[in-house]
Order: sequence, then C-alpha cells, then structure tokens
Amino acid sequence: MIDVSVIGCGNMGSALITGLSKAENYRITGYDVDPDAFEGVGAYCDRTTTNLEDVQGSDVVVLAVKPDIVPLVLEDLALDADGTLVTIAAGVSREVVQAETEATVIRVMPNLAAETRNMAAAVSWDEPDENVRQMLSDLGSFVEIDEDLMHVATALNGSGPAFVFYLIQAMRDRAVEEGLDAEDARVLAAQTFVGAAETVLQSDRDIDSLIDAVCSPGGTTIEGMDVLFDSDVDTVVGDALSAARRRSVELSEEADE
Repeated sequence: MIDVSVIGCGNMGSALITGLSKAENYRITGYDVDPDAFEGVGAYCDRTTTNLEDVQGSDVVVLAVKPDIVPLVLEDLALDADGTLVTIAAGVSREVVQAETEATVIRVMPNLAAETRNMAAAVSWDEPDENVRQMLSDLGSFVEIDEDLMHVATALNGSGPAFVFYLIQAMRDRAVEEGLDAEDARVLAAQTFVGAAETVLQSDRDIDSLIDAVCSPGGTTIEGMDVLFDSDVDTVVGDALSAARRRSVELSEEADE
C-alpha cells in the first residue's frame, strides 16, 4: 500500500486521486485550502484535510497546484529528506522546487486521462522512484525524458487532450449536420479516436502506412484525406502545440524571477 497525498483538488489533482483510487493500492489524502474542493473527490480519498501538516509522512506528496501557487505552498510544506515530492506544475522546474524542500523532487507532466487510468505522462528524475513509477504505470503510460524537454511534453500530452477534444467536437458537429443523432455522433467520434490511438500504439507500422491502409483507391477515405492533404491543418495543429510550449517557457521564466 502506497501512502499518497495530493495537494490541490482541482481538475488535475482530482483526476489523479480518482485514478489512483481505482487502482486500489493506495491510501490517499486530499488536501486543499477550500473545503468545497472535496465535494467531487472526497469519495475517492481515504482522508481529506485543510491542514498541510497532515500530508507529512506520506510516501509520495503530489504538488498539483497552479504554478503561481507553488511558492506559497512550499513556504509551509515541511518534508523530510527521505520524502518524495512530485510536482506537476507547468513551467516550474525541479530546481526551483528543490530549493525550497529537503525531499527528493520529481517532475511529472500528466493529463486528465489519469481519471480513467489512460493517462499519458512524462517524468523527469535523477533516479527512478519505485513508488512514483508504480503510480504512473497504474494511471496509464509514461516516458522518461530530460527536464529540458518538459516544455514540449507540457504542450504534447499535457495540453494535447484539449486539442483532441476540439477535433472530436468538430467531427461530431459535422456528422450531426449531416443527419446523425448527436449522442450517436459523440460516441462514434470519440471511440474512433480511441481505436485509432490504440492501433498506433499496438501496430509495428508507421502512421503513414496506417493512413494508407484505410485509404482504398477511389474510396471514401481518400476523398476526405485529399481535403486534409490540400489544407494546412497539420501546420495549424503544430502551431497550437508550439504556442503551448512557448507558454510553458514563459511560465518557467516567471517562476525563476
């Protein structure tokens, strides 16, 4: 049983708590300054608290607050040298956090799919931590990266779900315009993304080959793909990712000031 405390029960903190509770190998403490934050997540915690001292002694403490709140929490958070502090704040380096705590600091960029244990995460650490490794595995898939690549990961898997939601919505809305029931269109669009993603992960073929496999000559798919090939949608999607990466850099610069 791994004792985990999550500081901050907002969207991401709640997703982590919910996912870990489903894994059934964790004793979870949820901390927030606002008791109302426990309304949606309290049922997934073994304990909720507004007293920061209650998180001390946990095997892993997850700092799941917004970047500008990190310094305020660290002022009052006293962890021992044998503790582990995981920070998920966008743009806040391990160096900044490490300067304020004796605990070992690990940086993770998760995403909201932690709630359903389908999370994509990036982790940066000096040495692998088995408790954190187990947590990330129980919540989905993760990759180990150098910390200077965290800005890209923040944009790709951190912000990425919103980009995918946008594309699902666009496909759903056009299907509805073409006559499909709204709920049927939502299910078909979302599951199509799920299936396509699983195919990419499980196939030995590259993505271009997978596209070709769906595009029969003279068929419906190639007709639609020709519209995409003739557009700049790949550039627009790439620009969205780059914009998110630049903002992560800006947040990092602000945290260092």
